[in-house]
Amino acid sequence: MKSILGIGSRIIHPEHGSGVVTNVNPTMYWVTFMDKGIETIPLDDDIEIIEAVEDEVDTVSFYEVEKTLRSLLKRYSDISEIVPIADKWKGGTMTLSPGDSNLSSKEVPIDTFFHKIVMVRDRIRVMEQKINASKTLDDQDKIDLQQYITRIYGSLTTFNILFKNSSQSFKGESASKR
Repeated sequence: MKSILGIGSRIIHPEHGSGVVTNVNPTMYWVTFMDKGIETIPLDDDIEIIEAVEDEVDTVSFYEVEKTLRSLLKRYSDISEIVPIADKWKGGTMTLSPGDSNLSSKEVPIDTFFHKIVMVRDRIRVMEQKINASKTLDDQDKIDLQQYITRIYGSLTTFNILFKNSSQSFKGESASKR
């Protein structure tokens, strides 16, 4: 078996040219090429080795470990991820004006309001996980409760404008499912 190159190894690839190995996993090298930028190539690709770094190579990248750890923490704990607010709302305020002009308005920092919305979202997710993992609920009850949770998410989609990353926002029932 051909030995795996360590990070920092310099190579020449017939298609991409000169490059340096910047990451390795069980099947691929991530190589930063002088002319093409970062490309992935199979470990068994035809390359010329200019300088091999023979470190002990862990074929699981830091990114993969971090992604797996985040997934496990999200699934099995109530630790919430850091969810950034969209830049345009940072430092802003929300004014609540009562219909009765004799009453005064109230200003609420949008960051505070957003934090509360994210906490609601995270608690709904934990509830959803507990429902799905329940040994006492039958399948039909789980389906019924899941449909309510989906509708709750749908009701909260109004607040998606506050999220910087759309992947962290609320997703409700799509129109095609109704």
